[in-house]
Amino acid sequence: MLRILHKLFNLVCIKFKEVEPNSMTVYLDMSATSPVLPEVVELMNKFFLEEFGNAGSRTHEFGARAKKAVEQARLQVADVIGVDKSEVIFTSGATESNNLAILGLKEFALEHNKRHIVTTKIEHKAVLEPIEHLVKHGFEVTYLDIDKSGIVRPEALKAALRDDTVLVSIMHVNNETGSIQPINNLCDTMKDHDAYFHVDAAQSYGKLSEELSNSRVDFISVSAHKVYGPMGVGALIMRRRDFTRPPLKPIMFGGGQERSLRPGTLPVPLVVGFGLACDIANKNADDWQKKALKIKEKLIMELDKLGAVYNGDNSSPFMVNFSIQGVNSEAAMVSLKGIAAVSNGSACTSSSYTPSHVLTAMGLSDERIAGAIRVSWSPMTDEIPTLEIAEQLKRLKV
Repeated sequence: MLRILHKLFNLVCIKFKEVEPNSMTVYLDMSATSPVLPEVVELMNKFFLEEFGNAGSRTHEFGARAKKAVEQARLQVADVIGVDKSEVIFTSGATESNNLAILGLKEFALEHNKRHIVTTKIEHKAVLEPIEHLVKHGFEVTYLDIDKSGIVRPEALKAALRDDTVLVSIMHVNNETGSIQPINNLCDTMKDHDAYFHVDAAQSYGKLSEELSNSRVDFISVSAHKVYGPMGVGALIMRRRDFTRPPLKPIMFGGGQERSLRPGTLPVPLVVGFGLACDIANKNADDWQKKALKIKEKLIMELDKLGAVYNGDNSSPFMVNFSIQGVNSEAAMVSLKGIAAVSNGSACTSSSYTPSHVLTAMGLSDERIAGAIRVSWSPMTDEIPTLEIAEQLKRLKV
């Protein structure tokens, strides 16, 4: 029996070594997730090991200190775009926040006979699928067309708005192309309409936050792990209109936490880590953008020599999506193992081999989509091995 267990243990170790990442590989998939800042880990450890109270416990000092820490984190998240901390609802991440913003309006929409939603064909599945769920319950959807730029045209939004439009949901920075949507222009388009405006800001919050400060944006979805905080926590920011909270209803039940909108015990260590990550991002955003842009310019300089075409205009300084004629993305990712960890699309659908719905909606050719590679980095990325990446891609050209 012991020999059998020993053999099994050795097999597990061998398999582990097979998938263990090369220590020289540079991680360039920050759009999927990012490492947690060291100071954030340090603070979280304190709340895991020492200040482990439940923020909902009101009978002792452990709970009181946890509650105080949560409220401090709420303020730090709110300060990124200058909202009141009471407008921050903690969730498990942007996916849950998207669901709450979209499905939470269902009761209001039905009561006021407003069953029309406007969105785009390039949204994250965490937006498209909740909307598809509402369609099964009698809602109508207008999907705005997107051209090769990957940018939403405000005039297209204006044409789509109807008297019964209850919600407009348009992401800020696309998770595949990095294209930045003109949030201020879209807000201007909606200024005389009472539809609620939801923005999935998972890729931009804390890094490209300026336009999110526009008070016409009603709902903002955020994930901590995209802003160098921990996985498993995020927020829905819901702005008041004339001091009135948006008419959201909970989509889960079981407690009165988070203003009765999101039940469940708050994960205090994750929440305080999220808060600190937002605070650090808020203080360093300008410098981070400048550093990220320098990395991008250097990479593009080498890609241009290979005849790369770029998928999406006005893209984030933190990522680039490109295609090179004759280079298949799957082959490129294999070729770059040991050099750089890149991707060919959204991590949430990477197990699916269907073409990117984002690039398809942009009207790109099948060959261009099959060759699309996403490279994304953070301000903590010291150096991208641009020459090595370019050399490997050059070898793949057929």
